[in-house]
Amino acid sequence: MNTYAIRAIVRKDLMVTLRNKGVMIPLIVVPLIMFLVIPAMVALAPLLGTGPGSPLADLEQMLVQMPPVLQAKLAAYAPLQQLVIMALVYFLAPLYLIVPLMVASVIAADSFAGEKERKTLEALLYTPTTDRELLLGKLLAAWLPAVGVALGGFVVYSIVANLAAWPIMGRIFFPPAMWFILALWVAPAVAALGLMVTVLISTRAQGFQDAYQMGAIVVLPLILLVVGQAAGVIYFSTWLVALLGAIFWLVDALLLWWGGRWLRRAEIFRRL
Repeated sequence: MNTYAIRAIVRKDLMVTLRNKGVMIPLIVVPLIMFLVIPAMVALAPLLGTGPGSPLADLEQMLVQMPPVLQAKLAAYAPLQQLVIMALVYFLAPLYLIVPLMVASVIAADSFAGEKERKTLEALLYTPTTDRELLLGKLLAAWLPAVGVALGGFVVYSIVANLAAWPIMGRIFFPPAMWFILALWVAPAVAALGLMVTVLISTRAQGFQDAYQMGAIVVLPLILLVVGQAAGVIYFSTWLVALLGAIFWLVDALLLWWGGRWLRRAEIFRRL
């Protein structure tokens, strides 16, 4: 396998992404909101007060509906601390996964569909690379930035959560073990899932917007996890997060196997 050719494809796609304002703006704005603004606001919200009619009334009601195991874990904390931990550790966990998914999907949508819009896909297909090298180069160009943003965001989120919640918690409480598994095991798998689905869709889409919009369907499992936690059906325990990661990696492997058989030059040329 020609690793030089793969690196060249990755560099080319990353340079194109950096020059595209339509791609870069959401890649900057969404992580800033998710990793900086939201945890700071959530950590400071309990200082506004609790009780009927307060901004935290709904969160207090959700706490009552949480599984008994989670309520037992939070029982050792003061009421305001329970709200902070429940929000920052548990409720925002599935939302954290949306960021690597979004980053990978945006870049992947630009990989084939964007090439098609710019009329450069045909020239790329004529390069002296194998189908496998071309596919790996395209996938890595989207996966590596997504994982980098996820890991960097994890560090920023941890710092912001501890600083903003210090008046209530009085100590460093974040990240718990579950979040390490989330960032190091699940986030890369979710990013791979988003880019694999989007790349496969990109070969059929007419342009970047079409590919990105159709690829957004992969966010539905994460939305279901958010709803499941809010309803008290599940909560992000260590074992559940590890299991979710294993499921996502299994789906990724199946999609990679299928994509490697389906994404061939002859098929792509036929759809140009």
